[in-house]
Amino acid sequence: MLAKRIIPCLDVKDGEVVKGVNFVNLTSEGDPVELAQKYSNEGADELVFLDITATLESRNNVVDLVKKVAKKVFIPFTVGGGVRSIKDISELLIAGADKVSINSAALKNPNLLNDASNRFGSQCIVLAVDVKRTGDSWNVYSHGGSRSLNINAIEWIKKAENRGVGEILLTSMDADGTQAGVDLEITKIISDMVSIPVIASGGIGTLEHFKDAFNIGKADAVLAASVFHRDILPIDRVKNYLIQKNIQVR
Repeated sequence: MLAKRIIPCLDVKDGEVVKGVNFVNLTSEGDPVELAQKYSNEGADELVFLDITATLESRNNVVDLVKKVAKKVFIPFTVGGGVRSIKDISELLIAGADKVSINSAALKNPNLLNDASNRFGSQCIVLAVDVKRTGDSWNVYSHGGSRSLNINAIEWIKKAENRGVGEILLTSMDADGTQAGVDLEITKIISDMVSIPVIASGGIGTLEHFKDAFNIGKADAVLAASVFHRDILPIDRVKNYLIQKNIQVR
């Protein structure tokens, strides 16, 4: 069994790391370069770096910032936000990213996933999916969680896997920033359905939430922001706890 991964997330707006609740009410959490270096030194397995307003405001990718972050970290590093084309992906990989996360652009043009995985390899392409529960199903949202789409999350993720993506970054908008726990139901459904790694995102607030995301949600990795940015749960404490619970971590 592959070791589980702990991944801090750096949501960036206007050059600062921010965090909100349910994708709104954003507050500043610090400098992305400094935080990236801090987490790399503290034993994070990977980093996810998202320019959360790039799609919404039609900005260019933050290539210069990616270069600065990449110089400071020595762990795998995923970058997303406003990725619209093969050219965008290429620029981010050249700038220092190990993987690129695609969200809204893939919903608009699913063939981008085929083209990207064929060009750069599946291991470089992450599909980010922002979901919100509606009754007994989960709908997909785009543009930083601001647009509701009439797309079933389970069906979309299965199609994306068939198009060659190498990993799923699954964010529950209902749980995001609440620190009330991961949406274990949708996480488990997706983890059981696909054969590629699933990163659970949204809702981490306690050590038990990490454990449940792995044991119940069957996630391959857990992404968190608030608990790391605010030093609520240092990475080494999380890993030591998981080891005590017989969960293999890197």
